[in-house]
Amino acid sequence: MNAGKTLFSQLMDCLPWSTFTRIVARYHGDHSVQTFPCTEQYRAMAFAQLTYRESLRDVEACLSAQPAKLLHMGFRGLVRRSTLADANEVRDWRIYAEFARRLIAQARRLYAGESLLGDLDNTVYALDSTTIDLCLSLFPWAHFRSTKSAVKMHTLLDLRGNIPSFIHISDGKLHDVNALDLIVPEAGAIYVMDRGYVDFARLYVLHQAGAFFVTRAKSNLNAHRVYSARTDRTTGVIADQTIRLDGHYTKQEYPVHLRRVRFRDTKTGKTLVFLTNQTALPALTICDLYKSRWQVELFFKWIKQHLRIKKFYGTTENAVKTQIWIAMSVYVLVAIVRKRLKLDVSLYTLMQVFSVTVFEKSSIESVIFQTADGYARVMDDNQLNLFGY
Repeated sequence: MNAGKTLFSQLMDCLPWSTFTRIVARYHGDHSVQTFPCTEQYRAMAFAQLTYRESLRDVEACLSAQPAKLLHMGFRGLVRRSTLADANEVRDWRIYAEFARRLIAQARRLYAGESLLGDLDNTVYALDSTTIDLCLSLFPWAHFRSTKSAVKMHTLLDLRGNIPSFIHISDGKLHDVNALDLIVPEAGAIYVMDRGYVDFARLYVLHQAGAFFVTRAKSNLNAHRVYSARTDRTTGVIADQTIRLDGHYTKQEYPVHLRRVRFRDTKTGKTLVFLTNQTALPALTICDLYKSRWQVELFFKWIKQHLRIKKFYGTTENAVKTQIWIAMSVYVLVAIVRKRLKLDVSLYTLMQVFSVTVFEKSSIESVIFQTADGYARVMDDNQLNLFGY
């Protein structure tokens, strides 16, 4: 079925190009374009992400080295760095943002059956952000501090499959808690957040929408205990209480009871205090849910190491957002391919193998599992087992 097709072409064939065409038409992305449409721009930028190209000059050089294969990869001709740079600067970044969201929706359906914390039926999200530092002289539009620029990537990570369900790219000055205003609460879902998101008015909005949250209490929390439930201190849970806020403003912003769970880590001796509106789950499960928030930290570490989102090919806001959204769509595409083909290897392994085989004319399965005697498993790298599932 894949005879004569490069591995890059096979990956691109997994994309819903009819959907992409409709999105391009909605934003007039190919208006007055003669030789380099949005489809080729996306392919070139996806190639750059898959092969870890350092610059547009690298993209041009690598593609020019394989002129006989360009047509089969979806390119009409040689890709010039000036043409690609112009496209990144002027083509609306929302085209690639919306396309990435469509891929995210596909990936979430594929990974919906992944297990999380035993038989927990709720969808669990981890909300956090990561800051990408930039040079102030080159990126003045992303002003962050007096001597530097930055963009901040606010992410709501679906912990079933570690697929980002929501991404918002802002300048570095936008406070994390404002991301709560941008997400649409999902009834029955559990949102896990750190203390930076403790804003009781916004948390009450989640509560009224039928959603649950788990976060850490700040040290200056003003509240009184209403009721204490029995706990098994051998598990580390030293208190499971129902509380009511006493602060002048907080008791107005969150007028109903909260649950407070105190947990002592036996290894470090540190005591953690969690706040939640989820009253049905055991106290230890609440602690485990907050512990799972570390997945989003590993996600940020992974994409910064294995995607090109720290060094940018253009300096305009449009070029930066275009590159980040295409990078995220490539990440989700690899996750989709992994699930559809039932490849029992990590995303790290897939990205590494794809980076050196994009011009090979072999099926994805054979590239991943081939040996001299037939098919065998490629050994996974131990780095960031988060993506090994």
